Amino acid sequence: MEDVEGEIKAESDSSSSSSRNLILQSRMPNIKVFSGSSHLDLAQRVVDRLGIDLGKVVTKKFSNLETCVEIGESVRGEDVYIVQSGSGEINDNLMELLIMINACKIASASRVTAVIPCFPYARQDKKDKSRAPISAKLVANMLSVAGADHIITMDLHASQIQGFFDIPVDNLYAEPAVLKWIKENIPEWRNSIIVSPDAGGAKRVTSIADRLNVEFALIHKERRKANEVASMVLVGDVKDRIAILVDDMADTCGTICHAAEKLMDAGATKVYAILTHGIFSGPAISRINNACFEAVVVTNTIPQEEHMRDCPKIQCIDVSMMFAEAVRRTHNGESVSYLFSNVPY
Repeated sequence: MEDVEGEIKAESDSSSSSSRNLILQSRMPNIKVFSGSSHLDLAQRVVDRLGIDLGKVVTKKFSNLETCVEIGESVRGEDVYIVQSGSGEINDNLMELLIMINACKIASASRVTAVIPCFPYARQDKKDKSRAPISAKLVANMLSVAGADHIITMDLHASQIQGFFDIPVDNLYAEPAVLKWIKENIPEWRNSIIVSPDAGGAKRVTSIADRLNVEFALIHKERRKANEVASMVLVGDVKDRIAILVDDMADTCGTICHAAEKLMDAGATKVYAILTHGIFSGPAISRINNACFEAVVVTNTIPQEEHMRDCPKIQCIDVSMMFAEAVRRTHNGESVSYLFSNVPY
């Protein structure tokens, strides 16, 4: 009798464990990572870190410059991640991302996550004058309509962009990697002052200053038109200190080069600039070469090889491990908040 009961119990245990396995399998399908053409190096680093191969995809253009995407392997029931940064030919890369998301979605992928290290159109996030578009919201709508189920990005220019989506958005911070770089590469960092080149970055700068236990300063700037700064006022004392300018992005670099001059005039001994997204368009590289920076440090959310070749002052922090860990944690259904204050080694 006991034997029969034992057999029944063992059968029920095995059936419950097999049903549990089925539930786990249905919740956690296999993983595929594809790369768009904007930043192949970052995608390769992410998959190397995860210990998998990059998915096969062919992206090309027809002679009339229409984008063509061919996904080269089955994605049915898979957890798909598409890495595409908003850099270079931004409109082409955005269209390519939308087509890749849609191609995977209609090929029965169970979930499609867009990994967008640098979010395109993030600066057009509010209606600051009449008849101005809110292009960041338009991009959010396009990604949702294409079929994205989840977005992973880094240092959004305006954090309210997360609210433009009706799907989950993980906005990672470069701050832990920045803190690590400062401690490892600036020997006298205890005598530094963290400076924000505009009022909008005050929150980011105070957070870094608190964690380093140093003071912070602020530069108030006025713009008459986009990409052009009219006047600057420094709030804070930088005399005989190392000034570390921190911002989320630098495009034409007019602001940070102006700010560096202002800081040197105010008595700073050295000036570093640390930026998450180094866009460096137009006259940016020549401006940095002529400015008084010790180093301009950027992350590789945007490809930087060419910029580093043209400007020896530019240094790069690799953030691929943060994206790889975010992908791994998302895939396994784990919390991503650990990455907001730690660098995964």
